[in-house]
Amino acid sequence: MAVKDKGYARPELLVDTDWLQDRLLEPRIQLVDCGAWASYTRAHIPGAVGVRRDNYFKAETTGSTFIDTPEQFAEEMAGLGISDETQVVAYDDFGGLWAARLWWALNYYGHDNVVVLDGGWRKWLREKRPITDTKPERGEATFTPKPNTSILATAEHIMTECLLDSPTGGETKSGQVLLDVRSTGEYTGENTRGNARSGHMPGATHLEWLNFVTDDDIREFKPASELREMLGVAGVTPDKKITTY
Repeated sequence: MAVKDKGYARPELLVDTDWLQDRLLEPRIQLVDCGAWASYTRAHIPGAVGVRRDNYFKAETTGSTFIDTPEQFAEEMAGLGISDETQVVAYDDFGGLWAARLWWALNYYGHDNVVVLDGGWRKWLREKRPITDTKPERGEATFTPKPNTSILATAEHIMTECLLDSPTGGETKSGQVLLDVRSTGEYTGENTRGNARSGHMPGATHLEWLNFVTDDDIREFKPASELREMLGVAGVTPDKKITTY
């Protein structure tokens, strides 16, 4: 269960299209289409349920990056047919950006049996694999949330554990890297995205997330050798503790 020949330290976090097609009918696997809802309703991989991104990731009441309470998240996942025993395969049509967010949210709530489809919908479509516009029946499911707060960095953590007190406020502590993977415009502050404050955290290293996927219309994850070289040049190395945002 992994992508082939890319040299990853954790290849089991991704699956390829061959792996998925061989398992489309397995009842304990739940495919989740994390792309735009309108696109899902037009066509998707057979057996996939669609998810509206705001339903699981952005909490409107608190501004949090994930749903307000474990109970709400559990209800949403159960509604998708995801139980404690389900293996989730997430995909999207945008280079894995949204699928990876569902992967992270599930891991935060204690469900690590989740993988991302490398190349996602675009690769599946390019290879002329089966598609449908039929929404699958969702069976009853029970999802038990078990929040793992150790993988979440709070503002207090950043201030106390990552940043040095200095007159300029622009340095990180030794052995710490703040990695900003947003767009260049967001990092520089030119693109505010409607926020009252713009720019980046003091001392943050910038590598836009698009640098981690191929520069084509499919956007597969790059091989480990390319990623390692790119990260090394930026000072993001295995001996350091990395906090991403």
